[in-house]
Amino acid sequence: MMIAILFVLGIGNFALHKAVLESGHPLLHRMPRLAMGRRGSGSLLLEFAVLLAAMLLAANGWTAIVWFYIGYSALNALAAWLILGGRV
Repeated sequence: MMIAILFVLGIGNFALHKAVLESGHPLLHRMPRLAMGRRGSGSLLLEFAVLLAAMLLAANGWTAIVWFYIGYSALNALAAWLILGGRV
């Protein structure tokens, strides 16, 4: 069940991340070249690494990682809302 929760949250994080990358926000032009090269593939790779680590830790009995990933997802949603809503 923990893996399924993390997977669904991960899908949401990827969708928000992609929406922010495609928004063309001026903050994206200030990002380092490593993160933004090839349309943000570096930052998407980092997003995948965070999800993979969380899923592996949850599969090995670290149940608290689910709560940390929920918090991480909430912060991602807040940041995406601020950026996509033009509040930043």
